[in-house]
Amino acid sequence: MSPGMRASQSEAAAPIAAGARLEAMRRRVRLSRVAVWTVIAAGPIALALAVTSTPTTVQAATPAKPAAVRTAAAATDPAGYAQLFLSAWLRSSADDATSAQARLAQSMAPDVDLPDPASDAQAAPQLVTAVRSAQREGGAWSVTVAAQYADGRLRYYAVPVAVGGAGASFTVTGAPGVVAGPDRAEVPKPAFGVTVPEGDLSSAVGEFLAAYLTGAGEVDRYLAPGVTLAPVSPAPYTAVTVQQVSAVEATAAAGQAPADGTTVHIHVAVEARDGTGRWPLAYELTLTARSSRWDVAAFQSGTARDGDVR
Repeated sequence: MSPGMRASQSEAAAPIAAGARLEAMRRRVRLSRVAVWTVIAAGPIALALAVTSTPTTVQAATPAKPAAVRTAAAATDPAGYAQLFLSAWLRSSADDATSAQARLAQSMAPDVDLPDPASDAQAAPQLVTAVRSAQREGGAWSVTVAAQYADGRLRYYAVPVAVGGAGASFTVTGAPGVVAGPDRAEVPKPAFGVTVPEGDLSSAVGEFLAAYLTGAGEVDRYLAPGVTLAPVSPAPYTAVTVQQVSAVEATAAAGQAPADGTTVHIHVAVEARDGTGRWPLAYELTLTARSSRWDVAAFQSGTARDGDVR
């Protein structure tokens, strides 16, 4: 081939090669775009496939178990046991160890001897009541029990009792001992230092207690809104008379009509009558003023509820 022809072919091939390279570049661009859009499109699809094809397991969190709290068993007061034993012991005799009272006393205190009363001894006590319990070490208790006799005499006994099994078992461990009775406690000075004269307040209290104790009238009409209180039923008395009314607040003794919302705390002493005699009774009440009248807002000596302002 002549040099001229080769030159012509080379010149013709150059544009062709350039076109081929340009076309290849265009393909790569198109493929890149396709790949990008494929990835974008494949993302949600793949996610959807993963959600639908892969089971999701949700495990509920196991609630934490509360820590075990160990508390010492509540001390069991053996007062009732000591009371029952002393009652049986005082009513038993060593000369008749097979009697019901003797057998009961021996079962509760196997190591305690029975008393040996004389044939002309006083009668057994009318009433036996536990009045005080004192806990010692090692599950030991000392229970003071009072024995009341028909002639008015009162005798106190200290009964030693052992408590075992977290309060599930009891044993009288020794013979009772006669002891002095409890001292008289000092009575605090009463807070009701204001004397309330006869008037609207004392009248309202008297009418309320008459309805409450004798059934004379409706109790509800004397109660503040929202307070409920059922009368004593059946009515135990036929008449109630107010003897004295005293209050904490000086407002209770004022003669003029109180302002609405005024609250007073009172103590009232009454005399109740029935077919068997006269009975001194006492109550503590809280009253509030409403529309120039007094309403019972709290009955500390009873069972008022729903609005009780005690």
